[in-house]
Amino acid sequence: QVQLVESGGGLVQPGGSLRLSCEASRRIFSIDAMGWYRQAPGKQRELVATITRGGNLDYADSVKGRFTIAGDVAENTVYLQMNSLKPEDTAVYFCNAVHPMPYGGPVHYWGQGTQVTVSS
Repeated sequence: QVQLVESGGGLVQPGGSLRLSCEASRRIFSIDAMGWYRQAPGKQRELVATITRGGNLDYADSVKGRFTIAGDVAENTVYLQMNSLKPEDTAVYFCNAVHPMPYGGPVHYWGQGTQVTVSS
């Protein structure tokens, strides 16, 4: 069973920075894209940022200019540099990998989540 393993969460003051990391427990071939999602208490999981095998990047409007996604999709590694953190960034952050399939839609792999808390 392949797992995505995240690290780097924690408690930080408003305006501070954190860097999240994610890698697969073993190589998953043919991953098309990786990304980060987050879920705050009482809210739905939402997209934060994604990176494709071709290097295309996408960000939620709420994090543009503050967060940067990077990584090597072919090597199943992805990072999220989070700067100028705000209390509303507090959430559990999940790593995601998308494996396209010829039939039935893509397979999504998820990490166990890492807590990010922004508070003074």
